[in-house]
Amino acid sequence: MAKKNTKRKLVGLVSELTGHRTYYTKKNTQNTQGKLELRKYDPIARTHALYVETKKNLGRNEVKARKG
Repeated sequence: MAKKNTKRKLVGLVSELTGHRTYYTKKNTQNTQGKLELRKYDPIARTHALYVETKKNLGRNEVKARKG
């Protein structure tokens, strides 16, 4: 079986126009500095927009503090 490459992380790309996560990609964290920025097609805005890297699970499966 092939080894799992742990240097690559899965990241989500968020549109600056609409704020939706439409694309996911893998990023090599060893030789990439800063956040990934790509210009891709935004299907909601129906135009090309700048997409910025965020965490894959943005808001999902995160433990929130209890009130009280």
